[in-house]
Amino acid sequence: MAGIAVVVGMTGLHATRPGESNPDGGARSPASGAVATASAFSGITLPDLLVVLPAGLTGPELSRLRATRGIRKLISFDGAEITVAGHPASVIGVKPGQFRSWVPLGTASDQSLWTRLAAGDFIAGTTTASAFKLTPAAKYKLSGKSAVRVAFGGSAQLAIAGVDLVVNETLSRRLGLVREVAALISAPGPSMTSLITSVRRILGQAVKLVSLRRSGELTASPASSPAVARHISNYIQLFQESAARYCPSLSWTVLAAIGQIESGDGRNVGPSSAGALGPMQFLPSTWAEWGIDGFGPKGTPEVMNPFDAVPSAARYLCAAGASSGTAAGLRSAIFAYNHADWYVNEVLTLAAEYAAEYR
Repeated sequence: MAGIAVVVGMTGLHATRPGESNPDGGARSPASGAVATASAFSGITLPDLLVVLPAGLTGPELSRLRATRGIRKLISFDGAEITVAGHPASVIGVKPGQFRSWVPLGTASDQSLWTRLAAGDFIAGTTTASAFKLTPAAKYKLSGKSAVRVAFGGSAQLAIAGVDLVVNETLSRRLGLVREVAALISAPGPSMTSLITSVRRILGQAVKLVSLRRSGELTASPASSPAVARHISNYIQLFQESAARYCPSLSWTVLAAIGQIESGDGRNVGPSSAGALGPMQFLPSTWAEWGIDGFGPKGTPEVMNPFDAVPSAARYLCAAGASSGTAAGLRSAIFAYNHADWYVNEVLTLAAEYAAEYR
């Protein structure tokens, strides 16, 4: 598949399906005079599969996909091929606050970019922005079913095959993009072959699929420039100091990845269905053995206190194999934390993103 543009370009453009209303989509266009903001993202989701159905995904089809065993998360969005300043481009229409969690960490962290998208500007992949010579804040003519002059909000790495531009839902309706033409699926457990088979069983042979899964390999390395404990004021510093003090052969990025995957850095502290608690999601029995007071107040370790939980996780990972300083030892340690190969791969992939973002 060459990208979303090739697939939906053959179908033509339509604003809604028969019998559907044309919902507002949340964020207003700049012409309305409203100032939109984008809330901070709640966590990174690593996409495994891009699904494109030229006629659009129906509600029942999306429901069946979400109920499929092994699929943890799914988002759908609009899309089509349009022109921007005379250039053909593949564009998707998304809910900014929802889509933000599915892009690389550096892109998700750019608050101003998502605020501009929510306000009605369009954003572009870095390669597209360079090829089209797009200038931030300048207005360009986007032509789909209708033509709209829109400000360019900025560029970033999108890491989704075939996507050139991103607009919000309101602008998507104005351009007449194909409703819910594509979806991103996070299903780290099943093999890719099994996942594709399940999706084709629901959507048929007309569906176009692109694997986005990365194996994610990270060699353990010492943390660099750790924060001074008394000056720890955020999770990054806490991850750095915990690795440096309690497992010098462990990269702090692995702790960061586990913290993000397990609780969104403390946003969802449980209890989980298995009874795990706190920002690093320790089972009570494991906490009883490995919990330490770390950088927290001296006394009984508190599983809900990140200043205790993160150092305890570093200590646990070190004992489980990370102390070896080898890739095999690191994989073994992460597997001990959560007994699933998909979990190991997901932690390593996200850790690599942290390493690239904070190098």
